[in-house]
Amino acid sequence: MNLGALVSETRNPATSRLDEMSTLEMVTCFNDEDRKVPQAINAVLPEIAQAVELAAASFSAGGRLIYLGAGTSGRLGVLDASECPPTFGVPHGMVVGLIAGGPGALLKAVEGAEDDPALGEEDLKNLSLTAADTVVGLAASGRTPYVIGALRYARAVGCATVAISCNPDSPIAHEAQVAISPVVGPEALTGSTRLKSGTAQKLVLNMISTGAMVKIGKVYQNLMVDVKATNVKLVDRACRIVVEATGADRAEAEHALKQTAFEVKPAILMILAQITAEQAAERLQRHKGFLRAALAE
Repeated sequence: MNLGALVSETRNPATSRLDEMSTLEMVTCFNDEDRKVPQAINAVLPEIAQAVELAAASFSAGGRLIYLGAGTSGRLGVLDASECPPTFGVPHGMVVGLIAGGPGALLKAVEGAEDDPALGEEDLKNLSLTAADTVVGLAASGRTPYVIGALRYARAVGCATVAISCNPDSPIAHEAQVAISPVVGPEALTGSTRLKSGTAQKLVLNMISTGAMVKIGKVYQNLMVDVKATNVKLVDRACRIVVEATGADRAEAEHALKQTAFEVKPAILMILAQITAEQAAERLQRHKGFLRAALAE
């Protein structure tokens, strides 16, 4: 493939004087380019919604959401995966981020790691991939061999597959069930896809993981009701969430949380349904963790 022909690799006429601009002109230029990202995302919302449905179906079937990519794309997947356990109270390993070249590549580029399709397949084999999983391949260029190899293997296993690229009609788009291709145009710095392309991928990943977690009952209204209160800040947040959801005062919220080992959902249910911590836990279990359904019982 001719890399120079890719949208993400072409030169941007609006920024051809970057090295001559004043600092304010330069950052204004960056900002003008960044405005194009949400518009590009807007054009692919139906595909993003499909990816959310696939990930939620995997979670409901006991499967995982697995992101993989090289360089910036890989790092963004690892970032999104690592933020799911504290935000949604899910176990580590339910959302997984893989990067070509392994964990060391997060901090330092591993040259050539992305060029071997067999490495993508091998990384998925090492996770004991099953048909219940959803695999999301990320590549701004849309042609990374590591991602292509992984998506082909995932399809052969029977997984749901998603490709995220910033070039239209890319090779990885043809390897996946759902292709999400926000075309953000040429980068402000030619070929530096950690800029608009990276921002676009980050926005898409935010939507996929957050949307899927909403679908499996990890959110009530717009509150993080499965947040893990693992530090002082998060204990305070847990308390504020209970206050917001119930209208109780802080003392009552703290009292309920102490009885539920600082789990937010049963604390809310205790207060609103006027039941004990034990009854709240049982009722939530009956409704598979969906707080709205438990409240309606």
